[in-house]
Amino acid sequence: MRRAVCPGSFDPITNGHLDIIARASRLYDEVYVAVMINKSKKGLFEVEERIELIREVTADYANVRVEAFHGLLVDFCKQRDIPAIVKGLRAVSDFDYELQMAQMNIGLTGVETLFVPTNPTYSFLSSSLVKEVAAWGGDVSHLVPPAVLEALNGRLRQG
Repeated sequence: MRRAVCPGSFDPITNGHLDIIARASRLYDEVYVAVMINKSKKGLFEVEERIELIREVTADYANVRVEAFHGLLVDFCKQRDIPAIVKGLRAVSDFDYELQMAQMNIGLTGVETLFVPTNPTYSFLSSSLVKEVAAWGGDVSHLVPPAVLEALNGRLRQG
């Protein structure tokens, strides 16, 4: 069985993330979406909320699994016999950082990283940007799935 992982914080998941996950799900038998836990960083959504949102918006992909992880991504991969990490690249600046990570990961455990160029529609998109625009009342409905938009608007109204 061919397995891959799409890692990230997904706070929240965007249409750009979803595009990469969907494309990976067509290439691999099983795709894990690994939601990173960073205890030193306070997200807008709790990890459990992110997992539920991702499960909801990836429900049409029978081969996608969603799990949280803390620690080294290569350990997550080793524990699940995942030989490949799939990462979306938006710009050259992404490549500079991701190349270093990919070289470290293959050096540590032999896990390969595959870079997928992002859909040009989402080349500017990040979770941080979505949160900032939404916080100022901007329309992000075309940038996130409907369930995420609802959760995002609800969370910002609480804030």
